[in-house]
Amino acid sequence: MTELNSISYEIIGCAYKVHAELGPGLLESTYESCLLFELIQKGFHVQRQKELPLIYQNHKLDAGYRIDLLVENKIIVELKSVDSIAPIHEAQLLTYMKLSKLRLGLLINFNVCDLKQGIKRRVL
Repeated sequence: MTELNSISYEIIGCAYKVHAELGPGLLESTYESCLLFELIQKGFHVQRQKELPLIYQNHKLDAGYRIDLLVENKIIVELKSVDSIAPIHEAQLLTYMKLSKLRLGLLINFNVCDLKQGIKRRVL
């Protein structure tokens, strides 16, 4: 878990950098592109819009789920640019974590004045 904590710390630091430069009010895809850039600059392996299949009755189905950013094949990063994080956003992150069998996820809402208020960290 120490490695996951270290990686999540770096991800959050990159998110703060993006938010400090861009501020709130832009499209989610803009923040996604910029955070991807920052993480790659830090040397992380990052997959963008990673397909997440659903296994139903032993059949792999494409249900249209996509992880915004998957960092080091270990941490899911779901991004939002909304007025406030709703329970459905947190449920989405938890569902992605369960489907992928990953233990750590970050939900980051960039549409806030203070990014600290827009970050949710979840562990399974």
